[in-house]
Amino acid sequence: NKGLIGDRGITPAKRILDEAQKVGEARSARRKEWVKQRAKYDNGSGAKKKFHDLKNKLSDSKFAELFRDKFWYRQDRAGRPLPTLLWLARDRDNLNPWLDGLANVGLFLSTVMLASGSANVFLLLGLYVIQRTFMSVGGPWYGYGWEPQLAELTFHALFLVPLFSMDPFFGWIRSNTSSSVGPFPVPKLVIWAVRWYLFKIMIGAGLIKIKSSDPKWKPGNMSAMYYFYETQPVPNPFTKYFHFMPKWWHRFEVWSNHFVELVAPFLLLMPSRQLRQTGGLIQIMFQVILISSGNLSFLNWLTIVPAIFCLDDAFLMNNLPPIVRSLTFGTPSSQSYVQCISSGAVEMARQSHFLRTTVSTLFYLLMAKLNINVVRNLFAQRQLMNASFDKLRLCSTYGAFGVVSETRQELIIESANNIDGPWKEYHFRVKPGDIHKRPPWISPYHHRLDWQMWIAAQSGRIERNPWLYKFLLKLLQRGKDVIDLLEGDPWESSSSDATIHSHVDEREVSTKA
Repeated sequence: NKGLIGDRGITPAKRILDEAQKVGEARSARRKEWVKQRAKYDNGSGAKKKFHDLKNKLSDSKFAELFRDKFWYRQDRAGRPLPTLLWLARDRDNLNPWLDGLANVGLFLSTVMLASGSANVFLLLGLYVIQRTFMSVGGPWYGYGWEPQLAELTFHALFLVPLFSMDPFFGWIRSNTSSSVGPFPVPKLVIWAVRWYLFKIMIGAGLIKIKSSDPKWKPGNMSAMYYFYETQPVPNPFTKYFHFMPKWWHRFEVWSNHFVELVAPFLLLMPSRQLRQTGGLIQIMFQVILISSGNLSFLNWLTIVPAIFCLDDAFLMNNLPPIVRSLTFGTPSSQSYVQCISSGAVEMARQSHFLRTTVSTLFYLLMAKLNINVVRNLFAQRQLMNASFDKLRLCSTYGAFGVVSETRQELIIESANNIDGPWKEYHFRVKPGDIHKRPPWISPYHHRLDWQMWIAAQSGRIERNPWLYKFLLKLLQRGKDVIDLLEGDPWESSSSDATIHSHVDEREVSTKA
């Protein structure tokens, strides 16, 4: 993060914070002027006047003013507040410790949940706030569809787990005893909300393809997969084998893709347990195939998670291979859980606490309200991809690869001491560059700079990627944080470069091993 949004990064987070603060100060000033003018108007009499006086008193309170000035009015260019912990930083010229600290805290919280096999609201809330912090100031580096997808799934998970307890038996009672281990079952409404979340992801991905201007996704052509593997952002060692499959197989892949994204998602919402399980397995297998064919960041890994909600505990324990079961239920508490389930020693508690039921119902109603615009977008002729319609970005619409390029355009950056050369190329960690270098396997890790270089090459003009100017300038200045994002510095053992340029090469997948 330091090389991307740090103090000496390509697009420092400080600039986004400063710009949002200026917007907030301007809105606060306009409101104060409006409050002065409001006093000149008569709000009527009787109950109406009392209501307006109460409303004005609440909106003018210190708490409301602090909320507006420090959060709600501080908005990005799309008019959305920026929920980020970086507002707490006293010195915005020194945000690198904050970026490192938040990343380390997130890693620690994740490790705790992985090691214990359980989570509670506070652990997930910490991860959610950290994710939203980076999304708010991440600029183009955190503009991918899987960033809000991760945040939305984490928001759902907040209403699945206990408030405090880390007990994996939370919500179960032992059949052979009268003591209750935990009184609350997992809220069914939230589980259905998670299934809907997966449904809209897959349906959105399918609809964006058939409504796009690319004929390669449509009947009569169906050639998108001829080119997909060769032109995807970051290929892996197996990509070439997928690419060189026969054309009839690639056409079958397009038909299969449409089935998985446009037909199979309806199985996820069926009342039949068997149909839901079939739908979940189809989505999991589809994502595994995508994982094996290219480095698509953590997108496919993330999409597998809600599909698991279509597979109940009994199905998993009866059908997982022993090795996978050992990995999945590897912690002592999880192994105890499996033994109790297998022996029938526990059963689900029948009654849920009134407060938990109320919170789950309110969450379900909130998501239903926010998803209205998502559904409208899915039916729209000009469907938006990876967009949100609420200011807090709690709910989004998704889609991917509506258009597939037919040639791979690779953006190459070189520099020299003078215009006559010799020119030295900057090599990236995973982006194709050196034709002799074998593509790596990095999924689910995400090299954000390498992905942005692919997007810049596809867009055709540098003006559409203003960050690229700043990146080239940082390379000329040999900024350490930025250079560390690359595979190495071609000028490390020589004098500094003075001239830099970029050009686009056309690349093909080699038939050689």
